[in-house]
Amino acid sequence: MKNENTFYLPIPVAVWGTGNVGRAAIRAVDAHPGLRLAAVIVSDEAKSGRDAGDLADVGRDLGVAATTDVEAALGALGGAGAVAYAASGELRPDEAVLDISRTLAAGAVVVTPSVYALYDHRNAPPEVRDPVERACRDGRSALFVSGIDPGWGNDLLPALVSGLGAEVEQVRCQEIFDYSTYDAEDSVRYIVGMGQPMDYEPPMVASGVPSMVWGGQVRLIARALGVDVDELREIVDRQPLPDTVTTALGEFGAGTQGALRFEVQGIVAGEPKIVVEHVTRITGDVAPDWPLPPDGGEGAHRVIIEGRPRIEINVEATDEGGNRSAGGNATAANRLVNAIPWLRSAAPGIYDGLDVPLVPSVYLRGAGEPTERS
Repeated sequence: MKNENTFYLPIPVAVWGTGNVGRAAIRAVDAHPGLRLAAVIVSDEAKSGRDAGDLADVGRDLGVAATTDVEAALGALGGAGAVAYAASGELRPDEAVLDISRTLAAGAVVVTPSVYALYDHRNAPPEVRDPVERACRDGRSALFVSGIDPGWGNDLLPALVSGLGAEVEQVRCQEIFDYSTYDAEDSVRYIVGMGQPMDYEPPMVASGVPSMVWGGQVRLIARALGVDVDELREIVDRQPLPDTVTTALGEFGAGTQGALRFEVQGIVAGEPKIVVEHVTRITGDVAPDWPLPPDGGEGAHRVIIEGRPRIEINVEATDEGGNRSAGGNATAANRLVNAIPWLRSAAPGIYDGLDVPLVPSVYLRGAGEPTERS
């Protein structure tokens, strides 16, 4: 008997946004045998008319020209299909929710990393959740929201790895990165605060912001483990650059912020039992006593299960010429895009990283067409 992962006609997909995640999403759609790239939406007129393959560094034309015409792009989905919404929601969360709701109501399923409040939709503010749920009902569509740091590293992976333990004392998820490799200079300088005076407060770690962004992922892990989080705590540390450095993003002066480390701790029975931690540098040799990737490279995602046995998983991904930031973005985008066939067969509603299964690849390049799973 055939299941939902057997492909008949490819699902038409529009990719909305061509930044770090959008580029990877285009490549993921192109590679997936059950999906067909139908449209690419951009906000920059300079990108309008360019072929999607050129924008996403696929290495060939894909025959889909980018457009600023949202209505035309959504129309190419025929009242169904899917949208990989990769437009930024950091500084425009209300607009992102409106875009996503509009798309859901038109009948397309949506996958996105752009709305932090919906990572854990069960605890999302009603003013954010309710309109989106209504749009899902109206369009008989589904939404999957997951992170870009990456989402699988802070929800599904730690939940799965915890199942390899007998006694679990703490779950810790780390993102450890040299941000000089991250292709988003304004975010690195002004949101993360690299190169800013030490009395500058980076918006990413302003009081309450880490819990707003990553608290939902802490609660997802807690839900998987069957425990309740009593409260969220934030810990922030910053280190200055000892010397001026010049990176691909430009110059960063001595004495300015060169490293940022923070934790969002889920407190259970008075102890930090579930921790999401970020360790961010602008050059690899600043803050050498902080956690580093196991090979000393530019970045890694790590899950540590403290207990018996102690378990540590390190994931290092590269893309776009060996760049680990691009590799991390690609894994996040692929998790979302690969969930589209499952979502098309799911009941209308909002889904999170624990709801949506991690579906094994159905296509090994060079091995022929995918076959039915038994």
